[in-house]
Amino acid sequence: MKVIAEIGWNHMGDPVLAEEMISAACESGADISKFQYWDPSLLKSGDWDNDGRREIYNKAALDIEKINRLEELCENSGCEFLLSVFGTKGAELISRQGQEKVKIPSHETTNLKLLELASNTFSYIYFSAGASTTYEVEKAVSVLKNGNAEFSLLHCVSSYPVKDEFANLGRLDWLRKFGVPVGLSDHTQSTLVPAISVGFGAEIIEKHFTIDKNLPGRDNKFALNPDEFKLMTENIKVAVGSIIDRGLDFQEIENDTVNHYRGRWEPDDYA
Repeated sequence: MKVIAEIGWNHMGDPVLAEEMISAACESGADISKFQYWDPSLLKSGDWDNDGRREIYNKAALDIEKINRLEELCENSGCEFLLSVFGTKGAELISRQGQEKVKIPSHETTNLKLLELASNTFSYIYFSAGASTTYEVEKAVSVLKNGNAEFSLLHCVSSYPVKDEFANLGRLDWLRKFGVPVGLSDHTQSTLVPAISVGFGAEIIEKHFTIDKNLPGRDNKFALNPDEFKLMTENIKVAVGSIIDRGLDFQEIENDTVNHYRGRWEPDDYA
């Protein structure tokens, strides 16, 4: 089981805040701290020009020096470091910097050029299969399978945030048919939904993380804080343990019941 803390842009470009978030995420049970790489000069015009997001994109953008520093901080905190990319230029840049794993977000499902490049450049790809039709996911998987990288498919409902009743965890059963590891990139605010997904075969859980929900930006508002994230990871551990296949016959821990409780009543009570 891998648990990814999606810090993303919640650090707002503040290196001290980023360091605090990495440390808190790892202490709360994360195996991986994930950030996002983009080039602000490639951002098209859109709603983000009027709602403050462009300013955040500019402020939180990472350069090579910042990437190297974040990777170092993750290593010192005992977490793996991971980046999402949004285009081929970003993928090429972080590959040149020695990144062997990458996350491709849901809104790049149909970016087949990115998928082809990533599948022949990186050793492992976390692919988020949200906001996509079955045909689009099948097409993306066919491209990924033609490459050299191993990959996993993460079920995602790409809305911010997602109400629990729209988590649609049954879709994991369909993703498992592709024969690769599956997981959940979860946008609910629940600490329980990720644990439930384990019963559907999830081996990877990704969840937005913050140390302060009052920080600027949409993602900080619905991300889990350290206490919530820790509770989520504890729930996941319980779920992982509870689905271990112990066979169909009674277990050794039931020996006392079998040996000492059977036959406590008169034989004529049995058919």
